[in-house]
Amino acid sequence: MNTGVATAIAYVNGAFMPVAEARVPVLDRGFLFADGVYEVIPAYGGKPFAIAEHLARLARSLKELQIANPHSEAEWTDLALKLMEQNGGGDCMIYFQITRGAPEKRSHGFPLNTKPTVVGLCNALPMPSEVALRDGVGCITRPDIRWGRCDIKSVALLANILASQAASEQACNEAILHRDGRVTEGASSNVFAVLGKTVVTPPKGPEILSGITRDLLLAALRAAKVTVQERRLTLNELRSADEIWLTSSTREVLPVTKLDGEGVGARKPGALWKKAYALFQERKAVSSRA
Repeated sequence: MNTGVATAIAYVNGAFMPVAEARVPVLDRGFLFADGVYEVIPAYGGKPFAIAEHLARLARSLKELQIANPHSEAEWTDLALKLMEQNGGGDCMIYFQITRGAPEKRSHGFPLNTKPTVVGLCNALPMPSEVALRDGVGCITRPDIRWGRCDIKSVALLANILASQAASEQACNEAILHRDGRVTEGASSNVFAVLGKTVVTPPKGPEILSGITRDLLLAALRAAKVTVQERRLTLNELRSADEIWLTSSTREVLPVTKLDGEGVGARKPGALWKKAYALFQERKAVSSRA
């Protein structure tokens, strides 16, 4: 697909245009205050994956910020399909961003009668490499310094970016965040740990984003009779885990074999990860046939 270059096509407030020509006003509250939300929807073979779940999360994020949802689920779905078509289809990543809009002047208070700004982008879907799946990836740990409403998929991502950059500078895939001695999530992922024969992941709440891949994987594991616990996961438990996984729309289910420079478990992707990965691939295959 033709993405990541000047001829890639964006959507801005009802119109499709080359990304290089796409603009939003300088007074847009997303630019001034990070007053907006976003959603990322993976697509395989030109078919959006779990789009209903992604759009439900988008609707919830908008509601929590008191931003009027500019489209129905059917309209969002149609827009996603058109955006993919404009960019050549295939395996791709659909990005929607909605802000409170661009009022006539800068003010902290919510403006009246301001129409939300809607931006859509479509890029090639980054997938884990064969090496990452074979050998696993490295992660670092970092204190979670983000705000208290991480359940909202907000565009205010500076703390996440700083953590991700710290991981990149150490040639690691992700930064796993923690506060008060317990794991929250990755800078752009959810975290799973295998403790013996039990899969543990932090519970939903204000401190983590309800990941779509996370939820689908949990359902698949439970259906396969794997013991799963959604509970507090301590940093000490993570450091002594037999396996660690990351989940997200772009990582899918990714094994972690090194944490802060130390080996995780047997220092290679484990048996439960292999099962989880296979279960998720089955879920994708079912979706593609639907």
